Amino acid sequence: MENTPLQALFTSDIGLLSLFTICFVLGMALYIFFYVRRKVTEDTAAHLKNIAKTTKQ
Repeated sequence: MENTPLQALFTSDIGLLSLFTICFVLGMALYIFFYVRRKVTEDTAAHLKNIAKTTKQ
């Protein structure tokens, strides 16, 4: 019986650790992406509000 790469990934200890690591890194990348996107949006809004306030005076 041949051991295919997918079978090795889901059945061996090293394969499961690799799968966990891949999922963890992808989850971390998604978290950082959405965190940075939210902070950039907040900072841009605060900057535009500050510009609007200084140009009114």
